[in-house]
Amino acid sequence: MSTNFKLAPEKPLSPAAAKMRLLKTLRCTLKFEKQAWQSGAQLVAGVDEVGRGSLFGPVVAAAVILDRSYRIRGLRDSKLLPRERREILAARIREHSIAIAIASVDAARIDEINIYQASRVAMHQAVVQLQPAADHLLIDAMRLDCDIAQQAIIHGDALSASIAAASIIAKVERDRMMTELDSTYPAYGLVSNKGYSTPFHLAALREHGPCPLHRQSFAPVWQNPTPQEVLEFMQSNDSAETLHALREPAI
Repeated sequence: MSTNFKLAPEKPLSPAAAKMRLLKTLRCTLKFEKQAWQSGAQLVAGVDEVGRGSLFGPVVAAAVILDRSYRIRGLRDSKLLPRERREILAARIREHSIAIAIASVDAARIDEINIYQASRVAMHQAVVQLQPAADHLLIDAMRLDCDIAQQAIIHGDALSASIAAASIIAKVERDRMMTELDSTYPAYGLVSNKGYSTPFHLAALREHGPCPLHRQSFAPVWQNPTPQEVLEFMQSNDSAETLHALREPAI
């Protein structure tokens, strides 16, 4: 007697899980750096940001010029590395890089100009702080308003060693900031969630409402039932459509 077994259909991956699966398959190398060096560039900087999807605090960007004579092993997208490994690599990057710069844009400015533009501002500020200055930029999926030769690379933090280094430096710095701010705003669990949209953080928002460092223009904060200050830019005619979308229930 035969028995037919039916396999349960696989649960579809969320977009975030699908992206993480893809990133794990990519190899982080010096391919793009070598192309830039071969074109005549001498000081190639990787540029990346972290905190773009967070509900709280700044977006932080870093720019890193690696020493082409020293290979730092294990560089990859900071999202794929455990905290202890990130911190070890960050120390090696600081020790063996030609230049490192970090910049941030705070929550109030993010609310004024939107997170995409704030990310570009933070990246540009990091680039102009580099000493010595870069003559070629490798940027994670973005272009900057500057005269320096540049290349935007999709999934750059998983493909380019320089961008991965910038990702690690920015991530370690932003995590440090969140840990310090946790003592000021302990209700939101910043040490563990780093300001991102975890169930605990969302529950804390419902219970306590947002604090001054929450991004008021982000839907989970704006939709919060607890009364909060309405920023002036939110009342402008130019923002009406954006605010309408933010008030719509998440699907």
